[in-house]
Amino acid sequence: MSILKLDDVVKKYEKHTAVNHVSFEVPKGSIFGLLGPNGAGKTSLIRIITTITGADEGTVYLDGEKLNNETPNYIGYLPEERGLYKKMKVGEQLMYLAQLKGLSKKEAKTQINKWFDRLGMDDWWDKTVEELSKGMQQKVQFVATVVHEPKLLILDEPFTGLDPINTNLIKDEIRRLNDGGVSIIFSTHRMEQVEEICEHIVLINQGKKVLEGRVVDVKQKYKDNLYKIKYDGDLPSNLTMMDEVDNRWEIIDKKEGELTVKVAESKDSNLVLNNLIRGDVHINSFNEILPTLNEIFIKQVNN
Repeated sequence: MSILKLDDVVKKYEKHTAVNHVSFEVPKGSIFGLLGPNGAGKTSLIRIITTITGADEGTVYLDGEKLNNETPNYIGYLPEERGLYKKMKVGEQLMYLAQLKGLSKKEAKTQINKWFDRLGMDDWWDKTVEELSKGMQQKVQFVATVVHEPKLLILDEPFTGLDPINTNLIKDEIRRLNDGGVSIIFSTHRMEQVEEICEHIVLINQGKKVLEGRVVDVKQKYKDNLYKIKYDGDLPSNLTMMDEVDNRWEIIDKKEGELTVKVAESKDSNLVLNNLIRGDVHINSFNEILPTLNEIFIKQVNN
């Protein structure tokens, strides 16, 4: 089951095609990474999903229904460019935004107070936005995004301006919301955050989908069959001869107590261990080196 489905979506601006026949699905209940370099088409896609603009071609479905006038009530969108009113008091502003999303005045106040308590914002109600730091403003924007309990959250660079403590606080809230059934699209340039948070990703480049899938599957697909071995003792004296037999594996890097080897794609990595234990060697660890999402991202974008 998917919370969001894009079917052959196209968006053009004059002579520029920002989104070029893009299709993908966001699994219901997942934390989904929407990735791509600047100008890739991510913002154009988000604007279509949130109904800010419409697609020129293709169809988008939210929870099985085509996008319609009611769609924004089921989506919470935290844009990269913040849109708070600087002179307005925090409480008044959040009340206004919550009621725009369909909450009654009583419901809005209850929800806002709940979030103020959760995020340590109890004394912020009468502060103006311009009195707050960038990180504090980000927390206000986050409350505005989630106050109406949307079924789909779209978070574009949600940790901008936050210190490490508040970053972890918002991460915990994202996970808690997800555990409660909220589906989340997470857009960022920080690949380490994607690896930490996301289960599925799609990579967009120059308006086209480059890859998609579960993070663990993507990393397996683009691995280079590299292994790091840490050991004590003396390596076999003929190790360099052994690694050349049938091109089974080769030493990529060698230092005291540590080897990095590349195993031929059709060969079993246990061949390396079989050769090593012939000497006076104690193996401390034998780990496959999987590529980071950042490495995969750079490689795919530069192809």
